[in-house]
Amino acid sequence: MDGDFEFKETVRIYDTDAEGVVNYAGYYRFFSDALEQFAYEKLGKAFPIMNDRFFFVVVESHARYYKSARLGDVLNISISPELLSEKAVKFNFLIKRDAELICEGYITQVMIDKNKWKTVELPQEVKNKIFHAKS
Repeated sequence: MDGDFEFKETVRIYDTDAEGVVNYAGYYRFFSDALEQFAYEKLGKAFPIMNDRFFFVVVESHARYYKSARLGDVLNISISPELLSEKAVKFNFLIKRDAELICEGYITQVMIDKNKWKTVELPQEVKNKIFHAKS
């Protein structure tokens, strides 16, 4: 396993162009779906909403593409979280088809207090669940 969590995804028709090749935006769906599953299993929450007051928002994202994924491919997406500061967490992704790396990237998120529309420090409980609860 390359990360702290692995998720399998099958390439769907809506991820592809007319040639059956995954569009660049499809990889962000794979990132997001894997992150949602990670959060559900690790935090017990429907990510990005933590509760009635706090939620995560994306502040940066990046993807690098090496090979094309195609309709019907089964992909393995691994996630490795990285604490950037007391307010920011970076989720690193590797996407592989079989053992071949086809894409890597990350999504950086911060927690927001919706009553103030300001970033807040990640609660220790959230950090513990993200960084100490390995698959």
